[in-house]
Amino acid sequence: MKRIERVGAIIKILSENPGKQYSLSYFCDMFQSAKSSISEDIHAAKQILETIDSGMIETTAGAGGGVRFLPCISDTDTAALLDLICEKLRDKSRILGSGFLYTSDIMFDSNIVKCAGEIFAGRFMGLGADYVVTIETKGIPVALMTAHMLNLPLVVIRRESKISEGSTVSINYISGPSERIQKMSLAKRAVTSGSKAIIIDDFMRAGGSIKGIIEMLSEFEIEIVGTGVVIASTEPQKKKISDFFPLIYLGSVDESNKIIEVFPNSLISCKKIL
Repeated sequence: MKRIERVGAIIKILSENPGKQYSLSYFCDMFQSAKSSISEDIHAAKQILETIDSGMIETTAGAGGGVRFLPCISDTDTAALLDLICEKLRDKSRILGSGFLYTSDIMFDSNIVKCAGEIFAGRFMGLGADYVVTIETKGIPVALMTAHMLNLPLVVIRRESKISEGSTVSINYISGPSERIQKMSLAKRAVTSGSKAIIIDDFMRAGGSIKGIIEMLSEFEIEIVGTGVVIASTEPQKKKISDFFPLIYLGSVDESNKIIEVFPNSLISCKKIL
């Protein structure tokens, strides 16, 4: 293969498997090329990605070293994504009553959740997480994409235990503005005690569900190293959790005049994150 073909193939393989480390020998065997040639190819691939602001390639030396792709969405694309979500959320037909909005089409839009996953991955990269954790809600797609970008397994906490999960741990937690008592369950085989986790969810009002996830994971002695939510309500101001990273803030929902107040998290910057 010509160099330009090898460089293109390297970019494709690395970008389709973010976070996964490949040895130089892997590419040497694939292309039947010397390590010096592959090193030059990787350097060229790295420059291309940096030029078009589409992530970065990290190389590490030593016996256990290699090369991996670290996803990153540009500031321009980040701003465009957040503006798109806000524009969609301002649609007055989304109002369901009691301050709730219809968001299923947004949370199941593959392009939106891919970009959101890249933002969360950039935010929480390098924290040593072993899992990405979410609850059985509309947050599963963005949590799965975040897990993919970080090359981590996804753990889904269920509302009710299932026989297919085997032995489970269940807890009760308080959720929603009505302070309802709900239940969540997690299979004992799903996680390893003493690990670290990132929590990803689609929507947070007071933080009851996420607090429940934290309490559930504490039963397994798992440390929470990051919490990301796509949409966070500004009310109530006092949340049940204090440390979280939202993409979008939802303010007042005026049902009478059909006005929805939403705005992006102005602190988001991929370059600052990485």
